[in-house]
Amino acid sequence: MTMFEIDPAFTATSQGLGDLALSHVRLQGDARFPWIVLIPRIEGARELEDLAAGERDVLMDEILQAGAAVRAIGEALGRPASKLNVGQLGNVTPQLHVHVIARRSDDAAWPAPVWGFGPAEAYAPKAWEAAQAAARVALGL
Repeated sequence: MTMFEIDPAFTATSQGLGDLALSHVRLQGDARFPWIVLIPRIEGARELEDLAAGERDVLMDEILQAGAAVRAIGEALGRPASKLNVGQLGNVTPQLHVHVIARRSDDAAWPAPVWGFGPAEAYAPKAWEAAQAAARVALGL
């Protein structure tokens, strides 16, 4: 039996916040966008169809929780979200994961998708701490 492992691509670009019922939660390290990645802790899962019906229900609830968390990050940083983007692509990193991103009409990529839009910008230390704290409170972690 193999253990669940997170693809190294995630650990290189994000920080773990903790675990929800199904998913490991990570805060993407790009200060331009409040951005959470949910990674269901199901070994070998690559597609939503790899989850059981009950697991898909849990994932949907966690997506909604992550939406509240990225909104909380935006509020904590003085840039409240006006739109949420949710995406499950996996073209580059095939491990099943869901992106939940807070967007604003004045963000760096608006109205285009955030993927591939210039290099990530690191959070300032205090902003990084505030983003993590806001996300953890919103997620109950």
